[in-house]
Amino acid sequence: MTRARLCALLAVCSILWPTAVMAQDYPARPYAVTEQRTPCRDYRPEREVFFGDTHVHTSYSFDAVVFGTLLKPADAYRFARGAEVGIAPYDRNGQPLRRQQLRRALDFTALTDHGETLGKASICVTPGSPGYHHWNCYLLRWQRWLPNFVPFYLLSERIRRVGRPPAICGDDNSNCEQEDPRVWREILAAAENAYDRSADCEFSSLVAYEWSSAPKGNNLHRNVIFRNNNLGRLPAPPPDSIALQTASELLAVLERDCVNQPVCDVLAIPHNANLSGGQMFPIGDEQLSAADAARQERMQPLLEIMQHKGASECWFGVGAEDELCAFEALKHDSFAALFRQVRDPSSQPEPPQPETGFARTVLAEGLRHEMRLGSNPWRFGFIAATDTHAGLPGSVEEDLFQGHVGGINTDSELPDAIAFGPGGLAAIWAEENTRDALFSAMRRREVYGSSGPRIRLRFFGGWDYPEQLCGQSDFVSRAYRGGVPMGGQLEPQLNAVHHEPRFAVLAHRDPGAPGKLGAPLQRLQIIKGWIDEDGERRERVYEVAGSPNNGASVDTASCERRGGGHDRLCAVWVDRDYLAGQRAYYYARVVENPSCRWSSYACNAKGIDCSKPQSVPDGFAVCCNAMHRRTQQERAWSSPIWLGGGQLER
Repeated sequence: MTRARLCALLAVCSILWPTAVMAQDYPARPYAVTEQRTPCRDYRPEREVFFGDTHVHTSYSFDAVVFGTLLKPADAYRFARGAEVGIAPYDRNGQPLRRQQLRRALDFTALTDHGETLGKASICVTPGSPGYHHWNCYLLRWQRWLPNFVPFYLLSERIRRVGRPPAICGDDNSNCEQEDPRVWREILAAAENAYDRSADCEFSSLVAYEWSSAPKGNNLHRNVIFRNNNLGRLPAPPPDSIALQTASELLAVLERDCVNQPVCDVLAIPHNANLSGGQMFPIGDEQLSAADAARQERMQPLLEIMQHKGASECWFGVGAEDELCAFEALKHDSFAALFRQVRDPSSQPEPPQPETGFARTVLAEGLRHEMRLGSNPWRFGFIAATDTHAGLPGSVEEDLFQGHVGGINTDSELPDAIAFGPGGLAAIWAEENTRDALFSAMRRREVYGSSGPRIRLRFFGGWDYPEQLCGQSDFVSRAYRGGVPMGGQLEPQLNAVHHEPRFAVLAHRDPGAPGKLGAPLQRLQIIKGWIDEDGERRERVYEVAGSPNNGASVDTASCERRGGGHDRLCAVWVDRDYLAGQRAYYYARVVENPSCRWSSYACNAKGIDCSKPQSVPDGFAVCCNAMHRRTQQERAWSSPIWLGGGQLER
């Protein structure tokens, strides 16, 4: 029996273990303390940044099993905390043929297995379980050696239509009725065992799952993150997209059965929306009610801006001038379009459009909804994640990348599809590394997303920041006192000395890990979006520090970086274009010098010389494809600051 469970039963933890403190006796904090734990030894009122992963799949997700993953929740947490684990492929005895380890452990992780497949996946991968020998389960286990995902599509479509297929769940659904709760209990136990409740506060495990709706192949997934291990009146496991078919239903039930119950709290993070076909956030939806808008603003404070399956910051194409929007862009606008080309590589892609679900468009349309309804349903802070289906949270190192969904890769012998990447990390500014502190920071949106590097990024908005703030040792305390941090609402101040908003932004390069130095920073930008007097969406990118013309480059043959760059970039920027009463959003983007993409490392490791086509081995022709992006510029995106209208969430 774990200490936490014994505490819950006896309610005498403070006597049995004097270092444990009940929630009501926890030292004063600027957020509610909802769990029994030891206070952190390292508490920082001006907050520290913690890096983690909020989108991770283990073998309790069908599509992870398809890709050969056998890691369980406990394995994924061990990996996140720095342990080495064995990964696919496996030999005939089930022993891993490869091993993987992070250079730097994570500070927190949320495992988000698909709620629809928890018990079903377990039944199919557990010898001796009912249904293990059914052909559906055989197809699932052997899919990775079969072409074009045909069995996977058949099985996933059957689950979507039938919900609880008798072949796996039994005619009376008894198999899944027993296995679903058992798997959920295992997930909770793994989270509890991984959570550091000591004063060291080295790691936080966030209880979570993924609600995975994809009508007509449009990705509408949400990662549901709980504040603690209390689910209120929600069932165990909590509702999936079979029980609740729309996101509106999901949010309403989560609010009713958790948020409105004692101690329970939860939020939902919309999946990277670049494959949603415009259905994640339907532009021009006049049917959205004021009540639904207000609930979305409360319950969905964050948006996944990047992950393994591309970035969704902005759209780059005809009429779009920001070339950095092309970063890790996919050439499809939905799951359906992506998988059609996987099945038939000769088919034409269905390219995304501005209304596909890119963050800038969505943020601007949120301003429009706010003017109409009084609430902004799309007031999103930004995070990034991996969406790994290999059970490897935080595996974002380009030179170590072993693939997140290797089974989808049908065009080469590389560890993953060349259009995909390692994904990113979520960065949270919190006073300490506890569930309550991290969750509160996510609620107030004081978070940012990184494409992988551990860049430290601060962003504040105010009215009277002095231009010399960057040179002052108390930059952070002055910035907090004089304004709001990323994720906040900047309210007009009649007594302000200046009448134009000012933004203070500070970025430090990733220091790297032993033997692997982080790249220098190249430039710092602020992006503004607004609705103009004619009702049109507008956006502008402002260069505020550094320069795109610093001469930095990378040798793709050796992946050696060259040229100058910065360890630190800082600026106080004034919006001289601001019009009184204007509704706008602002966020910061910091960009590194060019570096090698994972695919360059993988192709170089095989000795690929594209000047000698006849020497390129079978399965590696994609390395020499003209569409292959060999270099990239890693980056981080702050959560926005809003100006004009709305209410600051506290």
